[in-house]
Amino acid sequence: MKNQKQAMIYGLATVLLWSTVATAFKLSLADLAPVQMLLVASSASILVMAVILVVQGKWQQVFQLRRGQYLQSMGMGLINPCLYYFLLFGAFDRLPAQEAQPLNYTWALVLAYLSVPFLGQKLRRIDILAGLVCYAGVVVIATRGAVMSLSFSDPLGVSLALGSTLVWASYWIIATRDSRDPVVGLFLNFVFGLPVIIMVCWQTAGLVLPLGKSAVAALYVGVFEMGIAFVLWSQAMKKAENTSRVSNLIFISPFLSLVFIYFILGEVILSSTYVGLVLILSGLWLQQLKLRKREQALGQG
Repeated sequence: MKNQKQAMIYGLATVLLWSTVATAFKLSLADLAPVQMLLVASSASILVMAVILVVQGKWQQVFQLRRGQYLQSMGMGLINPCLYYFLLFGAFDRLPAQEAQPLNYTWALVLAYLSVPFLGQKLRRIDILAGLVCYAGVVVIATRGAVMSLSFSDPLGVSLALGSTLVWASYWIIATRDSRDPVVGLFLNFVFGLPVIIMVCWQTAGLVLPLGKSAVAALYVGVFEMGIAFVLWSQAMKKAENTSRVSNLIFISPFLSLVFIYFILGEVILSSTYVGLVLILSGLWLQQLKLRKREQALGQG
């Protein structure tokens, strides 16, 4: 049943969790290589999602799918968690959290652009304007305010962050054709992706993992960012009478994240970060305008 109040509570809980993960990423990467962090986090996420499926009474669905759906999980697992998080964690390994985190938020705009060729949606003028505003923010953050020089603080780190948005948007376009229960599908994607992560970790950084604060932070990422937050957000969307009101909660997350980054990581937040973040969020707000107007019209009807 729809319940807007419950939807907002689920949404706020998700946003709170999302706001902490940039800090958790950096804490974990202090002692772990990106692929080691991915191994720990993915393993924890699989266990959490297994428990969630048991609690929801959906565990049997894991074994009742068609052969093609298991093959689909093998392919999607290579995208998420393997490729997406390897790029994302690589970006956080090279960039300050205050830079990597806002750049990752541009994935929603990339999704709108990729939906044109792959889902047959139309590119609106507002999408083009939103893109110009968003990527102006990217340039401000990536150059740390030295816009005219176009001297990027870490070109590879910026490329990894923007590359992760392309991979994440592609994943969600593929997921639109996935008829499985969302948690069942994500669980199987992670299960099939895990052996690849183990192999890459073994061949590169090694499977001997340092214990301590970094390992705990990686477990936190797996439990909350990869597992519980996904389920909470799914519940928020399912309960929402007005999805745009819930979606707008996302705009709280990057600013709240800067609070954690400042007080826990001790990063001095640059003025260019604030300017760039405002530009990115303004672009995303513009991009959502039509969705909000459509929902308002349906509500009035």
